[in-house]
Amino acid sequence: MGVHKKGYLVLEDGSVIEGKAFGAETVRYGEVVFTTAMVGYPESLTDPSYKGQILIATNPLMGTYGVPSKSLKEYGLPLHYESDSIKVEGFVISFLMRPNHWSSEMTLDEWLRREGVPGLYGVDTRALVKKIREEGVMRGAIVTTETDLEEILENIRKISYESTNFVELVSPKNPIVHTPKNVKFRVVVLDLGVKFGILRELLKRGIEVVRIPWNWDILEAYYSYNADGIFISNGPGNPTLLKEVAKRIRKAFNEEIPMMGICLGQQLLALADGAEIYKLKYGHRGINKPVKDLESGKAFVTTQNHGYAIVPESLNEFKVWMVNLDDNSVEGIKHESLPIIATQYHPEASPGPWDSLWVFDEFVKILEGRK
Repeated sequence: MGVHKKGYLVLEDGSVIEGKAFGAETVRYGEVVFTTAMVGYPESLTDPSYKGQILIATNPLMGTYGVPSKSLKEYGLPLHYESDSIKVEGFVISFLMRPNHWSSEMTLDEWLRREGVPGLYGVDTRALVKKIREEGVMRGAIVTTETDLEEILENIRKISYESTNFVELVSPKNPIVHTPKNVKFRVVVLDLGVKFGILRELLKRGIEVVRIPWNWDILEAYYSYNADGIFISNGPGNPTLLKEVAKRIRKAFNEEIPMMGICLGQQLLALADGAEIYKLKYGHRGINKPVKDLESGKAFVTTQNHGYAIVPESLNEFKVWMVNLDDNSVEGIKHESLPIIATQYHPEASPGPWDSLWVFDEFVKILEGRK
């Protein structure tokens, strides 16, 4: 891998963590978060929900299986990618490994460099994650080029993750249609930064997907495309910045349209219900998060990537369907009378366990019931 120059992670509290630079030589700013996922870095790095964030991996060995080929596809979408490019602002790891895998096209270092994203390795990620767990997520910058760190710190303290609409940076500008071989239903997806894994699961079930931009009127799109349901996707950033989107979702409630939401999608359904959202201290990001279904009493392991949650007592027309077994936060909601379901976690995994793929089957049952 050659000799790499020094690089730095600068945090808003003035901390400077030194490591070795890889990927692109640049400076990128973002909210510093961590994931406990042991595998799946290509999926994590391309997850649009990470837009605006610098990601720390707790698993010490990264890059072991390189970067997979995009020619491996399912339903026309790259199998090991969750979008068409890297979405994180930077990647902080402990050890950068040489890859050894039949499907690898390049190293992790080469991939980040090609996409203009900086990385930092040789970092004590255990100490760094402990700091975030104790103090909470914080703003920061990853620096892999020679520059004035004092100036970087000043810039960090000027940026705001909370007030930036990252959704508009990852949502498509025009509609995109994905059609499976045997179409059973058509669903309008409000694309706030949808993961390819979600699209693959919908297509697998015979659902034609019409992805629309984040600021479109979903009710108008539903009728103009003669759809059978509405899906509200995951996405990055602060959900309370999307109150106008929530108002448009509320109008769709009046039409009793089958709906499903995931992650940010659940939060927007809750906001449409008049509920409150709060920010978690350091978020839930990983592929080993336990969730309990309050209806069946069953527990399962899930993939998660979110920094906000619903205040359960503030729900009005929705009821709590699932909870997180670590902190009892809301992981699923159902409408009391309308055909609407949502999860905070990611039932499509990508990466992670397939314990909860059945949630998509529940959505199909709802669609079938409305035919």
